[in-house]
Amino acid sequence: MSLKKEASGRRSIEVEVEVPGTPEEVWQAISTGPGISSWFVPAEIEERDGKPVAATLTFGPGMKSRSVVTAWDPPRLFARESPGWAPGSPPIAIEFSVEARAGGTCVVRVVQSLFASTDDWDEQLTGAEGGWPGIFRILRRYLTHVRGQRSAMMQLMAPIAGTPAQAWAALTAALGLGGVKAGQTWAATAGAPALGGVVERASDNPYGVLLRLDTPGPGIAALYTIEFGDTVMAALTFYLYGESATEIAARETPVWQAWMQERFPKPA
Repeated sequence: MSLKKEASGRRSIEVEVEVPGTPEEVWQAISTGPGISSWFVPAEIEERDGKPVAATLTFGPGMKSRSVVTAWDPPRLFARESPGWAPGSPPIAIEFSVEARAGGTCVVRVVQSLFASTDDWDEQLTGAEGGWPGIFRILRRYLTHVRGQRSAMMQLMAPIAGTPAQAWAALTAALGLGGVKAGQTWAATAGAPALGGVVERASDNPYGVLLRLDTPGPGIAALYTIEFGDTVMAALTFYLYGESATEIAARETPVWQAWMQERFPKPA
């Protein structure tokens, strides 16, 4: 854990990743609506007089977060601040910086911080710290394989009964993902929607698989389970790229929704 506590009350975490691309190319990925939507979540940037003033990110149905832009220095620094993640929590500040490295790469560094006089909100920061490496894996693959291409996204979630391990076993069994290894070419089992590509990463701590797709089109898929209180959710996030990305997403979304509902129906 790298939680830093300062005498002023500022508490922060810092995570970084090295990615391919020029500072300008990386800047487009982390500071524009289409760029952020290509590797994180759907994002809209509000502008006034040609400068960004706010960002709205959609993390799921009814889960929107609006933040105010507090720093904008292309192609080096993009910072914004949003309300806290829970009632009564302090505002959260997030800062992205880009640093050029030799060999045509850049380091992207994210710092999330808040001000508090107690440890009550520390878990929110450490939880974010644990999530950023997985998010940055998608950013790195986006910049490596499909940098600058048009994108579309599909987000699906469904509750699964049991422990996280049992939920993950149920999801992987339904798709034929059990026991896959990084580097393996894979295709979904019969009965599941068409899905296939190369396994980029497979993990059971936390439970998840990252795929580089060629079916239903060029893209990246992050499949994992996540806990919300006492509920374990199966989460499937698809990033599709290319001129046909929007068309493919529109066609495939209802197919996946129907499959999820059939396989993992909502509790009565």
